[in-house]
Amino acid sequence: MIENRPFATAFAHLVLILGVLIVAFPIYYTFIASTQSVQQILRPPLPLLPGDQFAENYGQALFGGVGRIGGVSVWTLLFNTSVMALGIALGKIVISILSAFAIVFFRFPFRMAFFWLIFMTLMLPVEVRILPTYKVMVDLGLLDTYAGLILPLVASATATLLFRQFFMTIPGELVEAARVDAAGPMRFFRDILLPLSKTNIAALFVILFIYGWTQYLWPLLVTNDNQMNTIVIALKKMVSFADADTPWNLVMVTAILAIVPPVLVVVLMQRWFVKGLVESEK
Repeated sequence: MIENRPFATAFAHLVLILGVLIVAFPIYYTFIASTQSVQQILRPPLPLLPGDQFAENYGQALFGGVGRIGGVSVWTLLFNTSVMALGIALGKIVISILSAFAIVFFRFPFRMAFFWLIFMTLMLPVEVRILPTYKVMVDLGLLDTYAGLILPLVASATATLLFRQFFMTIPGELVEAARVDAAGPMRFFRDILLPLSKTNIAALFVILFIYGWTQYLWPLLVTNDNQMNTIVIALKKMVSFADADTPWNLVMVTAILAIVPPVLVVVLMQRWFVKGLVESEK
């Protein structure tokens, strides 16, 4: 029996609201700064209400370009980052689910050895293998290309492990029923495993999309052309050591626009994300 405690309920809601305000206030303050002129930003205190430069600042960032990054518009930066994040997320999911499918449902020599080799790559993040990876990209001519941004980050041992653990919970009777119905491996994968895995795929997509969106080190190395910069790299380039040389209004606009796509992905896929983490569809 759940006791009705109005005071405890009100206190819990108060704590939650306070936590939301603490987390959201820096984002709100950044939005306020994005609607001010550079002079207003450099002359504290900053007001708590939006300014009158909203249309001008956002219009210049989206359509006019930013001088400190070669006149590249934020639209271009958002497009580059979206292509990279989607490519990494979808590539990791496709490769991981197929490799887990092969490891769990096929019997071949050294099957577990291959799995442990994949698993051991967790000890080799991009930072460890960055020099040979960069050399490969140079030799293949993939600098300043979307393939160069995506391919070195497209494999995921973590996602392979998660799909393997999920596939191992599939009842053997289901596999036998598919064999009785003369379903081949790819039909079994397409008609049975994929529908059962959709919540896991959705949860992984959210995590991997944000992982790809927030990448900094690899895009910094593999892109020299400003037209191929991601939005995280552009934000760093826009900030100068001297405050007076930094277009802080455009920096704040870019920061707000950089936040929007990951937030939309999390909000739109929130139900699937939670379901994929805590539930099973078997």
